[in-house]
Amino acid sequence: MKRIGFLSFGHYQPVPGSVARTARDALVQTIELAVAAEELGIDGAYLRVHHFAPQLASPFPLLAAIGARTSTIEIGTAVIDMRYENPLYMAEDAAAADLISGGRLQLGLSRGSPETALNGYESFGYVPTEGETDADDARTKTEIFRAAIAGAGVAPANPQMTGRSGLLAIQPQSPGLSDRIWWGSGTRATAKWTGEQGMNLMSSTLLAEDTGVPFDELQAEQIAIYREAWAAAGHGGEPRVSVSRSILPLTTQKDWEYFGRERDSEDQIGHLDGGLARFGKSYVGAPDEIVVSLGTDAAVQAADTVLVTVPNQLGVDYNAHLLETIVEQVAGPLGWRD
Repeated sequence: MKRIGFLSFGHYQPVPGSVARTARDALVQTIELAVAAEELGIDGAYLRVHHFAPQLASPFPLLAAIGARTSTIEIGTAVIDMRYENPLYMAEDAAAADLISGGRLQLGLSRGSPETALNGYESFGYVPTEGETDADDARTKTEIFRAAIAGAGVAPANPQMTGRSGLLAIQPQSPGLSDRIWWGSGTRATAKWTGEQGMNLMSSTLLAEDTGVPFDELQAEQIAIYREAWAAAGHGGEPRVSVSRSILPLTTQKDWEYFGRERDSEDQIGHLDGGLARFGKSYVGAPDEIVVSLGTDAAVQAADTVLVTVPNQLGVDYNAHLLETIVEQVAGPLGWRD
């Protein structure tokens, strides 16, 4: 059985055709879609975090609100750019959101991706130390964050207030949260590092490398490297792996009007951060056609969780329709719900 989640970038803009015209629209509709998705049997509601753009940015108030309105669906991020974060303040926020949801938080982190602002994290006050890259800084913050949510002492106690010495842990603590941290990996090298660190793996529709093989095969290779690294590092249990896909079944006239012209989607190769990158195709067509295509997608077959990117600006009702079609006419025939 595969878990199925939706992934929203939370775009909002007052343009023709958009139902999410303001930031409030995007926030409230994300909560409403999570409620609708839970009723449909969808397993997860995930958010993409961007800064300096008309998209979802600060995730924890929204995650807490979704957690308070739902009872079973996983809630998470895919992903948070750690270059922008204070790891200890984030540890408090994450624990609070996890406690409100009853332990359903699945938190995806990463070094981030190209953005609208030049070195925007520096405007937040976070400048890598001399000799460190922004990627180094993101990994260092992740190490501090993971230690904090696992209960490590991080600040010296004031004996006059506490009656003791030693280090204090952040509060609140949410037991089990440290086992539900994911890393968004865009290369085989970072997938190996993720396995060594003992985090779950998130792989999106973009890989920051290209070897000439189809996207799904390169991503499946990434997943295999990750699992080998996890096992070699001696971590217990079975790690989780998610992949993101754009899945758009065409069953109504409105579906065809919106997405019919995208039926011939293929992998794309482009330049990113000074090198080649490979972008995965969209799965657009009749449900039975999508079933065949996803059935031969090597990375989808290797993963245990599929995150479906949703066109959030088309509104809650339309996206609930898409998710219902995917559950009933795509996931079912593929055996994902067995």
